[in-house]
Amino acid sequence: MKIGLEIHTQLLTQTKMFCGCRNEFVKEPNTLTCETCLGFPGSKPRVNKKAIEYGMKVALALNCKFPKETFFSRKSYFYPDLSKNYQITQYEIPLAQNGWLSIGEKRIEIRRINLEEDPARLVHAGDYVLVDYNRSGTPLCEIVTEPSFVDVKEARIFLQKLSSILQYLGVFDPNIEGSMRVDANISVKKERVEVKNISGFKDVEKALNYEIVRQNYMLRHGRKIVRETRGWDPVSGTTKTLRTKEEEEDYGYIMEPDLVKITIDAKKTDELKKLMPEFAEQKVRRYVKETKLQQEIAEAIASEPDLADMFEKVIKKTDVQLAAKWFAGEIKKTLNYNTLRISESELTEEGLVKLLKMVQEKAITERSAEMLLREMVLRPTDPEKAVGTRKRIYDETVLEQSVKQTIAENASAVVDYKSGKQEAFNFLVGQVMRKTEGRGDPATIRKVMMKYLG
Repeated sequence: MKIGLEIHTQLLTQTKMFCGCRNEFVKEPNTLTCETCLGFPGSKPRVNKKAIEYGMKVALALNCKFPKETFFSRKSYFYPDLSKNYQITQYEIPLAQNGWLSIGEKRIEIRRINLEEDPARLVHAGDYVLVDYNRSGTPLCEIVTEPSFVDVKEARIFLQKLSSILQYLGVFDPNIEGSMRVDANISVKKERVEVKNISGFKDVEKALNYEIVRQNYMLRHGRKIVRETRGWDPVSGTTKTLRTKEEEEDYGYIMEPDLVKITIDAKKTDELKKLMPEFAEQKVRRYVKETKLQQEIAEAIASEPDLADMFEKVIKKTDVQLAAKWFAGEIKKTLNYNTLRISESELTEEGLVKLLKMVQEKAITERSAEMLLREMVLRPTDPEKAVGTRKRIYDETVLEQSVKQTIAENASAVVDYKSGKQEAFNFLVGQVMRKTEGRGDPATIRKVMMKYLG
């Protein structure tokens, strides 16, 4: 089995690829358009310099080689989302080629990287289809791999690592709708089938797994696999035939006559190399070596650049191991639950330092700190002022009432404990913690519980 991927990534430029319209996601359709991105006759494209620079950064991060010059071409095809009936892209000489990215011990070969414009967005509304041209002309960086993957897991790991690299470069935001779309080419035996427009890592895994099962089923029943393009349907979890597979010559590529050739300047390449950031893989090695973090925890923190940046600020003022545990665990979990990146939340360096110090000094329990963190993510909060009723309870006389109530309400657990089942004792302590809303000091609760249970 062989799998190759074509990844289309939207670049975070301020304007579109070939015109001055703003490059941003807005809900109101057809409000970010002009004659060029609408494909009006006589309109002239102009190249976005920043998109070229971003594409070169991606190519450098993926160890690609640059040609002396490159140019744009017209790729002709007729579809409602392409108003001028051709897409401006690169084919004959891409921006870069012959690169690689390692996943573990394996090197995934990068065939080519090219820049192009995104078509418009089709909105299916019952019996008819609407077209939103806000997305038309959005800069895309297409990354094409060789068929280097032999299973679905490799493809998923590659996409996760690629996404992290693009985020560290500052050229890509995974939270934007449709910011990364994948076309997968897969052949179980000989004939290659393309699956188009898969969004999200989970859907890539599902689509590939489905196609593997489908092709194996056909081969077992003596049926021929046709070379074709299929579409992924995330609702039904299946792929469906779109059209027979085109050859590249079917697109009738010609050089775009309204754009000049672009020279790849060695001086510019050297300048960009100096601006390359420390990527996740390098951070993980540094964290493990310098702070003795476990590999898994270091990887969880380093996977997102803004999370790693905040972590490195916080550990200058708090215990490294405690901060790492919280950043890789509760902080990341709370942000994911609210579909937020740390830079989009209300968390601050000062607030997190205060919270972690209160946990370290046992001024509040971890449970209380978790509840406080949920507030801090969503609204500006000073944890020292907000702690109020969340302070840890050490007073035995205050805890005695909760202990007595717990013993009275859980007679069977008391019997189990007295018959030698230690887990029953832990259960009773947990019930007291629940009654005190996580504020009771566990050691003190255990002491009081032993006093009443004997």
